[in-house]
Amino acid sequence: TQSKSPPGPPVPPKSNAACSVFAFGPLDQFARGSVDGTVVSSSEPGASLVDEEDALGLALLAGFPDRVAQRRSVRSRRLKLAEGGEAELAEESAVREAPLVVCVRALERRAEGRRRGGVRVRYAHAIEAEHLAEVVPEALVESRHVHLDAETGRLTARAQLRFGALVLEDEEAGALGDAEAAEALADAALAAGLPRFVDVDALEAYRRRVAFASAQGGEGLTALDDAAIRSALVALAWGRRNLKDLEGVDLVAALRSALPGDARAVLQRLAPATVALPGRRAVPVTYEVERDPWIASRLQDFFGLAEGPRVADGRVPLVLHLLAPNRRAVQVTTDLRGFWARHYPSLRRELGRRYPKHAWPEDGATASPPAPRRRR
Repeated sequence: TQSKSPPGPPVPPKSNAACSVFAFGPLDQFARGSVDGTVVSSSEPGASLVDEEDALGLALLAGFPDRVAQRRSVRSRRLKLAEGGEAELAEESAVREAPLVVCVRALERRAEGRRRGGVRVRYAHAIEAEHLAEVVPEALVESRHVHLDAETGRLTARAQLRFGALVLEDEEAGALGDAEAAEALADAALAAGLPRFVDVDALEAYRRRVAFASAQGGEGLTALDDAAIRSALVALAWGRRNLKDLEGVDLVAALRSALPGDARAVLQRLAPATVALPGRRAVPVTYEVERDPWIASRLQDFFGLAEGPRVADGRVPLVLHLLAPNRRAVQVTTDLRGFWARHYPSLRRELGRRYPKHAWPEDGATASPPAPRRRR
């Protein structure tokens, strides 16, 4: 009787919707009848099916290490490719449960109508992680990383074994050190968005203040970049293990503390956070990009002041927003002396009619300011 070779895998029908992605080479003859769960013969008499499967898996892996894929979940036909991207195991495949496979033959289909496009693996062979260690040990990468639980915000150290884009092992790796935990929390806070953790308005005000002082020649002061903010977050996160612990931290105070002592003094001299007026001890100074710094306070707070305050060692006069009792500006100026002489007399009469309970002395430059109101 004449012996016949076992039939090879069926040839896919020609279609405009699919094109071959993985082409067979000489391995085709070896793999025929042996791939996708069926073993036809053994090279050694008495060898077990397990030995045959292992031998075939090792051979396929040696020839095609770039075709390794990992099942997305138990019994799922969705595969993640080691080289990146995804594929789908053919429904008729006999490889039902193996978490790792070598994709022997696959087709790429274009989407048509309701049918999804993508890579469809027609023939695959199951392999074990140990096979990778035996055939391509240099491609296995061990790493330690910090994992953040999205729901609880808790940090844990994880050890991973990876093959390309595939995670083969992922397990807890002991206690976290303060340094790696702080770095991970800082990065997580930046990724989640600073408004969740800090007063971003105060942060932006401080950044502009430092930028102004730096532009005025402040030695040791440079504009605050993202690296400086991250460094301050790392300092704030030291000793913490949960992202929620960073909520409400004072990032501006941490940034100030990071400045050398001399730089802090320079910042206060060139760009003070507040200035004093006769009727108010501390008026916040607003620093803005490409605009002169300014303050806003009641007009009566300026009584007894002939010249407005200055910053940058007296080189830059502050823009003064003089407010009526309704907190609206009645004048915006850098020339307080000129305001008293030219504008205040007529403004005094108008304010006296609108706010008769307030004192409006004739000479604002020499008058005493009213006593500050007590906060309720």
